[in-house]
Amino acid sequence: MQQIAKEMNYSETTFITSEEKEENNGFDVRIFTPGGEVPFAGHPTLGTAYVIQQDLIKKPVEKINLNLEVGQIPVRIDYEDGEPQNLIMNQKFPEFNKTFEVDELAEVLSLEKEDIDGEYPIESVSTGLPFIIVPLKDLKSLKNAEINKDKYYELIEDLEAKDILIFCPESHEQKGELSVRVFAEYYGVPEDPATGSANGCLAGYLIKHNYFGKNKIDIKVEQGYEIGRPSLITLKAEQKPKGIDISIGGNVIKVAKGQLL
Repeated sequence: MQQIAKEMNYSETTFITSEEKEENNGFDVRIFTPGGEVPFAGHPTLGTAYVIQQDLIKKPVEKINLNLEVGQIPVRIDYEDGEPQNLIMNQKFPEFNKTFEVDELAEVLSLEKEDIDGEYPIESVSTGLPFIIVPLKDLKSLKNAEINKDKYYELIEDLEAKDILIFCPESHEQKGELSVRVFAEYYGVPEDPATGSANGCLAGYLIKHNYFGKNKIDIKVEQGYEIGRPSLITLKAEQKPKGIDISIGGNVIKVAKGQLL
């Protein structure tokens, strides 16, 4: 599986390793980047649910459960004229971990300290796969960010979090409230066009730090514009007594089909 993922060279390649064991007990799925296996990832989870519905189940179903290394993730599907139009997955309650100094992330991102919004912390957050969340002040800073590989590997050497999400409160096309970039150099993905797992962490971060001044959000974020692969992702989150409820979604489009011989 790892060799196939490396050959495909996409951000992630998923493998459906079982039929559905019984109703709602789910399909076993493993996820690989070109550099290794990961316990959870967002947009391949939605894409895999789409393929299962279209090619295995072959009829409209309200929900598909995927059994990932991180646990079972349910994916809800909305339809229009019998065709899937929007896929939404719930994520686990976020865990908030280490915080970082502005200076060290500015160096990693090849930015000035003033480009980072010091009103909010730089923080590691996980809903199954940890990300370092970095708030920036504007779109110009977001576009200018570039990973300094030496500083990056120095930063993550002893960290569980290997990926970095940067965001700002401006958009490219006024379709979303925020713009996002995600760097996953450690996993062989210099920049990801759409990252459901990272945006789930961002949703939890926004609630925890009262970024929009409320304990419930329903927003859209733009991602992938800097690499010519624009994506629009829906983030929903709400503070509940036991934790922060998070769901992430978007449209899925089939772009290719083939087989390995």
